[in-house]
Amino acid sequence: MSKIAIIGAGIAGLTAAHRLHPDHEITIFEAGAYVGGHTNTIDVRTTSGDWAVDTGFIVLNDRNYPNFTRFLDELGVATQPTHMGFSVSSDHEDFEYAGTPRGLVAQPANVVNPRYHRMIRDLLRFNKDMRALLESGEDGPSLGEYLDAGGYSEWFVHRLIVPQASAVWSADPAGMWAFPVRFLAEFFRNHGMLGFKDRPQWQTIVGGSQRYVDAVTRPFADRIHTSSPVEAVTRHGDHIAVTPRGAESQRFDEVVLACHADQARAMLTNPTDLEDELLAAFPFQANEAVLHTDASLMPRRRTCWQAWNFHLLREPKPLTTITYGMNHLQCLPAPEDFLVTLNLTEKIDPAKVIETIQYAHPIYTREGVAAQARHGEISGADRIHYAGAYWRWGFHEDGVVSALNALDHRERHLRQAVPA
Repeated sequence: MSKIAIIGAGIAGLTAAHRLHPDHEITIFEAGAYVGGHTNTIDVRTTSGDWAVDTGFIVLNDRNYPNFTRFLDELGVATQPTHMGFSVSSDHEDFEYAGTPRGLVAQPANVVNPRYHRMIRDLLRFNKDMRALLESGEDGPSLGEYLDAGGYSEWFVHRLIVPQASAVWSADPAGMWAFPVRFLAEFFRNHGMLGFKDRPQWQTIVGGSQRYVDAVTRPFADRIHTSSPVEAVTRHGDHIAVTPRGAESQRFDEVVLACHADQARAMLTNPTDLEDELLAAFPFQANEAVLHTDASLMPRRRTCWQAWNFHLLREPKPLTTITYGMNHLQCLPAPEDFLVTLNLTEKIDPAKVIETIQYAHPIYTREGVAAQARHGEISGADRIHYAGAYWRWGFHEDGVVSALNALDHRERHLRQAVPA
């Protein structure tokens, strides 16, 4: 039995804890005040009733989340079908549409606008071109370079593909210009986004995503320390010292760094050159999420209201700007419109704000994608293991897989350490 510290209580850390706690003495350190990371369900009490509203992780599907789905099945956590529609609306002109048959023609002016027709034709061409890129086996350039070389229209670029990609990765729209195009194409293909057929059935967790956090932590809840940010992780010859803020260092045999790459890099007092190099390849960007009931953040036309609603701004921000329709996503029969908006706090009526949360998401570059392939070179080396969704696409399934991969690397290193 090893004494193992797990730093970070998001999906990666909880997956590692779930696998390790039956056979090892685990201690989980979480910097935040709650367990779950991007799984953050807010209990809202209104005159209409009590509602559990998700604000970070919301959806999954069987096809693209097989390991997380098995995880939920193992825990006995129920899911329900939902729909993942997308809309775009402008705050400075009368322009909006949604990716549904009615939403595409919801604004009569679009129907007779040649630029709008070109935008739709470019979408069909882009989907075809992405499939060809994947079949070629080439890595391809950045998204911006690809769009420039392909002669795609300005409307398609700035009113469709960049908003869509920015929404998927909660990323700066301008920053999407440097996004690896093959990375995007692979994700879009896997999620049925390069066509209009063969799309997965999306699900949400019945009663809010907190249900799975409660279920998985039940056996080791007494081993979790919240509001305990770790300031230092130091390798010594016979142990690893973990130093939480304002507390004495504790000795462990192994450490799982299940936090963001920039956080892990800052904690390590004596990283190897390779650890420093690979972790530096994953920058993160802060995003402010607000749970509220201000329906003025939704599209003007009700037929354009979707699960994901992107905002085009007169003065663009270096951040994604999107509003999630939570009644729609979670099948909430509430009379209030529960919404989660990223990075548009100033436009929300303060009287309708329920909760404000700070999240951070990985920024993907070609250097980061290259670093992902080298996970096994540092994870498990000299008793420190690395887990986090940033090692893959950045979603819940990726957090689970990264933890499982880290534990596989751990076993490999243990086998290598046993004398023949």
